[in-house]
Amino acid sequence: MSTQIFVNLPVKNLNQSIEFFTQLGFEFNSQFTDETATCMIVSENIFVMLLTYEKFKTFTPKEICDATKSTEVLVCLSSDSREQVDEMIRKAVAAGGTTYNEPQDHGFMYGHGFADLDGHIWEIIYMEPSAIN
Repeated sequence: MSTQIFVNLPVKNLNQSIEFFTQLGFEFNSQFTDETATCMIVSENIFVMLLTYEKFKTFTPKEICDATKSTEVLVCLSSDSREQVDEMIRKAVAAGGTTYNEPQDHGFMYGHGFADLDGHIWEIIYMEPSAIN
């Protein structure tokens, strides 16, 4: 069995976050969705648990970071093309997200990012196949 990753992120408004990520093309596992949480499917082995603040607090004794003021994590997802990177950023901004920097073009690698409705940073990158072989 492959290792799976579950990124857990606190969100202020679960329904708005579901709508935001739906507009970006993500789907959700209804088996793990209720009024306090949802399981966003990124790929076969990558999932993002979007949790209300109340639910998130049950998993940690620490204070929850305000991602609009401090960086708690950078989530980076790969893409199949430069165009796909730009399209994801376009969708994110159209859905209410924001960009926080300009696209980065390093020749063999291209990336750009957005902040979601709660300020979590999502980087989307494309790397030339020849650069990883």
